[in-house]
Amino acid sequence: MRRYARILIFIVVLVVLSGLAVGFKTITIGNFVRGGEDTLLGLTLGLDLQGGSHLVYQSRKIDDDGEPIPPPTGDQMDSLKKIIERRLNSSGLGEPIVQVLGEDRLLVQIPGISDPDKAKELIGETAQLEFKHRMISVLSTLEFAEGELIGYRIVEITPDLFLPAEDVGEAENVESEGDDTQETENADAGESDSSETDSANGEDDTTSNAEDDEGTEEETVAEPGPPGLELEFNEAGFAKFSAIVADMRDSLVPSSGTGRAYPDQLILPLAVGDAPELGVLYQQVAFLEDRQLITLGADPYIREIVGTTKFVIALTEAFFDSSDPLADAEAALDPDSEFELKLMEGSVLDQIGLTGEDLARAYAGQNQTSGAPIVNLQFNGEGTKKFAEITTEIAGTADQIAIFLDDEELIAPVAEQAITGGNAFISGQGFTIERVRDIALLLEAGRLPFDIELQLERDVDAILGSDSLEKSVRAGVVGLVLVFLFMLLYYRMPGLIAALALLIYALMLIAIFKMLPVTLTLSGVAAAILSIGMAVDANILIFERMKEEMRAGRTLLSAINIGFNRAWSAIRDSNVSTLITAGILYWFSDTLGATVVQGFAATLAIGVMLSMFSAIFVSRTLLRIVALTGIGRRLRWFVPTEGKSLPQLQLEPGG
Repeated sequence: MRRYARILIFIVVLVVLSGLAVGFKTITIGNFVRGGEDTLLGLTLGLDLQGGSHLVYQSRKIDDDGEPIPPPTGDQMDSLKKIIERRLNSSGLGEPIVQVLGEDRLLVQIPGISDPDKAKELIGETAQLEFKHRMISVLSTLEFAEGELIGYRIVEITPDLFLPAEDVGEAENVESEGDDTQETENADAGESDSSETDSANGEDDTTSNAEDDEGTEEETVAEPGPPGLELEFNEAGFAKFSAIVADMRDSLVPSSGTGRAYPDQLILPLAVGDAPELGVLYQQVAFLEDRQLITLGADPYIREIVGTTKFVIALTEAFFDSSDPLADAEAALDPDSEFELKLMEGSVLDQIGLTGEDLARAYAGQNQTSGAPIVNLQFNGEGTKKFAEITTEIAGTADQIAIFLDDEELIAPVAEQAITGGNAFISGQGFTIERVRDIALLLEAGRLPFDIELQLERDVDAILGSDSLEKSVRAGVVGLVLVFLFMLLYYRMPGLIAALALLIYALMLIAIFKMLPVTLTLSGVAAAILSIGMAVDANILIFERMKEEMRAGRTLLSAINIGFNRAWSAIRDSNVSTLITAGILYWFSDTLGATVVQGFAATLAIGVMLSMFSAIFVSRTLLRIVALTGIGRRLRWFVPTEGKSLPQLQLEPGG
């Protein structure tokens, strides 16, 4: 019994883990996320079970003038596939299945989609590739019309500064009432005790009271707040400055494509240290490498005073080490000089007229000197001229050529020198072979020379998909129950063990489908049910071989071991032939785009491999353990149809 303990513990652990995977609809472990709340058991359901859209696109073969269009290349189709996946994923329409069919067709399936028209609109758009000039740190003076900026002054920033006026008034009234009450009480107390105080030691009392008063004053004196520059506007100026502050806040958000940020700064006419002016961000940030940053929380440096047309700019950082920051801030603001606010924009994008139409080719490669991965660019005649102009202008500066695909930034390289020949390459420290290949494909997608046309559209109603799923589950349960009944009635104890092994098999199969994840289609469910029958087939082969060994006079445990060993070759060959067939089906369906057949083949292969594990490890281990117990002495429970003729029973007393 002990030698089977490890295998039994391993099976129990698998069952527990499978049960947890199936029991929780959503599983999140770090960045690993599986399942969902909207589907049965959190499984990933295909189009025919969940409903959605089935779209087939084909490249145009004839242009508007009736001239034939050459078919797209394989790289162009890969680019088209990647750009459509990217569009649909970023749109939040669902998890699309995008597949190339043949040479010039593309299959798009979007399960659970609620807006198929929007999906078709996104897919049908031609990718827009643009090159823009990003100017870094552009300084400009903020222009306010006469009367828009009413005034400015240094103030102390206190907690109630940003409260609505009525709240501040109530706080002041409560405080003054308290002071009046205290003064009245003190006056009454002074009148009633004056004679006694004078008759005693007046000098001592006076000294004692003075010391107490000094101690009270020291306890109640609060630390002064940090200095701030208060700006007051009229309505028009307030709206203008509010828009500037909103842009400053947005400049702290990294771009979705590159993760870089270019924060704006407000330049104030304050002489701090050796600097004649002071730059203020909207909020405190920490820069990471390659212009990536994180905000450090706390209150913004630029805040609106509620209920007014005033803003306060905190000067905390500028006078942090000052012994009297409020006085130093007032001294740094020269009232006689002209007050001029400036804005240092982190980046400004400028159109240069360079688009995907000017790009002849983009492909991944390696630097001939260093071997580092690079993205090669080749421009056509017009593109060469435009690219030469912009690289000549920004060569050796911090300015960048930002490349956008469908208004999302892909990459923003700098120009180390002027490039006039029309051939360039982009390199980067974090570049890998996969990264440069993806960038090249996306750049190619922005210059695709062909349009696509919708050839086939099929919408599956969610109600129909739900009905199909319900019937599939019902068929699976009925099939499983019938198999259980057959095994129990015909094989008795081995049949019971086979039924238990099948339950474990079904639980692990669902867990695998969920964790991989496998997109379950109607054909996939059929394949899963078929694999249950194949798992039973393996058990039947084993049980029949076991019966033959028992007819030859072997003990139950010996018959189990020999029966499994001799049945293994037949089980192995039949399952391997099924796996080969599933592999052929998967390859042809992947080539031809028959996703129904592809789902069937993938699900069948997983089920067959798991059925071999179930028969060899689960069924054999459970049979061996049962054979070592008292149940193993009841041979008629194992061979019910031939129990009386077994040689082992003839040797028993009274047999």
